[in-house]
Amino acid sequence: MDTLVYHYDAFSNIPGKGNPAGVVLNADHLTETDMLEIAGKVGFNETAFVVSSDKAAFRMRYFTPGHEMPLCGHATIASLYCMKSKGLLNGKESLTIETGAGILPINIFGDGSDTNVLMRHASPQFKEFKGSLEELSDAIGIGKEDIEPSIPVIYGSTGTWTLLVPVRSLNVITGMKSKNKLFPSILQEIPHASVHPFCLETFKPQCHMHGRHFSSPFSGTTEDPVTGTASGVMGAYYATFIEPSITDKALIVEQGQEMGKDGEVSVHIKKSSSAVDISISGTAVYVKDIAL
Repeated sequence: MDTLVYHYDAFSNIPGKGNPAGVVLNADHLTETDMLEIAGKVGFNETAFVVSSDKAAFRMRYFTPGHEMPLCGHATIASLYCMKSKGLLNGKESLTIETGAGILPINIFGDGSDTNVLMRHASPQFKEFKGSLEELSDAIGIGKEDIEPSIPVIYGSTGTWTLLVPVRSLNVITGMKSKNKLFPSILQEIPHASVHPFCLETFKPQCHMHGRHFSSPFSGTTEDPVTGTASGVMGAYYATFIEPSITDKALIVEQGQEMGKDGEVSVHIKKSSSAVDISISGTAVYVKDIAL
């Protein structure tokens, strides 16, 4: 198998920061087994494969080293940035992509290093967490008293399920050490979900929320530096449980400082009486080619 993987770092314009993603273009000839093997060799949290679609401009498939994901925000941002920089979008600034989470609209702004990709997410969903807060706290290396009691611990999805865990302070979240192998037995409602602790205290004054993202043990990775899909869920959570009166808000989510991978995700919230619409946006930067 001769495959060229483009390495981009998403949600940063500095190589080595943000979240690394592999991008494989023109991947129609690859089987699902091939894609999984390539993702394992690359070793990033996700590698995206761009294939043809009869429903949208193209289809994107996302693989961790362990399995396929329905949607991945940072790999989408990286892939669209890659395709824009290579002139493969024919000047289009608006298009749709087919994903495992549905057909999603994409908008592209700017040019060169100023390119930003805006990605609409699937409609937000929430599901009650009925597990033990003591066991959950132990699995992420904190005490039960460190969980913020005024807002819920709850599963959320705007394309991919994660367990949202509000904690009291930045000091709590930066000191976490996860025991990912324990997650499936605790997350009995959705055993393959990841765990996403967050707080409203931030390192940077322009940011509104700080997060970390601990991977499902089925994915073959431990922690994701800067997560687009989970940041989108945080926006839906914010609009539902923290400031439910809002109708239009832009949040900046910071993540990755604990891993030396500082990045930022812009989260755009539009809320009506009948729906919460979530989009995320960010940039990316080329790092290198990986030949397999």
